[in-house]
Amino acid sequence: MSPRSNFIALAGVLLACLMLPLVLHDEFLIHSVIMVLYFAYLACAWNLMCGYVGQISFGHSVFSGVGGYTSVLLLTGMGWSPWLGMLVGGVLAAILAIAMGYPTMRLRGPYFALTTIAFAEIIRIWFENTDVVFRIHLKGAEGLNVPLIGTSWAMFQFESKVPYYYIILCMLVLVMSMTWLMERSRLGVCLKAIRGDRDAAESLGINPTRYTLTALALSAFMTALGGSFYAQFIRFINPERNMGTELSIDMALMSIIGGQGTVFGPLLGALFLAPLAEITRTYLGGQFAGLHLAIYGLVLIVAVLYLPKGLLHPLQNWLRRGLAKKPAEPAAALSFTAVSVPKATAAVRSTYSAEGGQVK
Repeated sequence: MSPRSNFIALAGVLLACLMLPLVLHDEFLIHSVIMVLYFAYLACAWNLMCGYVGQISFGHSVFSGVGGYTSVLLLTGMGWSPWLGMLVGGVLAAILAIAMGYPTMRLRGPYFALTTIAFAEIIRIWFENTDVVFRIHLKGAEGLNVPLIGTSWAMFQFESKVPYYYIILCMLVLVMSMTWLMERSRLGVCLKAIRGDRDAAESLGINPTRYTLTALALSAFMTALGGSFYAQFIRFINPERNMGTELSIDMALMSIIGGQGTVFGPLLGALFLAPLAEITRTYLGGQFAGLHLAIYGLVLIVAVLYLPKGLLHPLQNWLRRGLAKKPAEPAAALSFTAVSVPKATAAVRSTYSAEGGQVK
């Protein structure tokens, strides 16, 4: 597909998303679509660091919880607009990500994943067992309710679910645009080089800790914005749902199954897994508790064995064959898979030689 065809297709999809509430009047269906977009947003935020560096984090839910709690506490305690609370929560989550990430950046593979789980669980358990800290009422496992103020854009409250739909849609477009820009930036090139071969990238002068922490802070900031949206949309937040490991697993699986390290892969994974999770919880949650997690595991096993690059890669090939009527070729505007180390390192060299400097 040519760049022009890609642009026309994306513009058509975006236009259809904008028109959806005009033809979809059922509040439950709109709520379901909002939740799919919400999970797609979180998967894209997770992908900003984990997808491009190749490190699997199962602790990203803690950033969502920090963002949600910050916006709710600033609203209930100081009367701040949740819009401002979202930004403050994002900054706090980024600081926490740097504090968590700095001592663990040299860990690789399962060791990094286990460390992120440990950090997230420590913070979740602390929130669950803390009622008051510095005169701030966290209410422990009971959670916090968002007070009803009335319809107000400033206070992030609406009678209809349609405004929430447009807000999360804009947030999703924003995070995907950031991923697209990062893909073509110096940061994206360095992250791909680190993912391909960390030692080779470091030998070229790339500082893996610096670039990985930058991506982690950006990912944590965007994840916190998603947590703030969820708290204001549901009007309730508690540690189990907003900081639990299950939420982190959802983010990771949607990105991996859709195609991590790509712009559209996490969205595709969310479109597939979010409805599947909702259906299994609705029809199997009562009699077969935990069965949806077993189904998740089965889907992940199948994806790793037969779709190592995620759902996006075969879908692209199918679209190319259908449109061009010839075998797919390895270049596409929508293909953002990780590049090989020689290509990444060559891109790094050309970028910095043009600037007359060294990679730091």
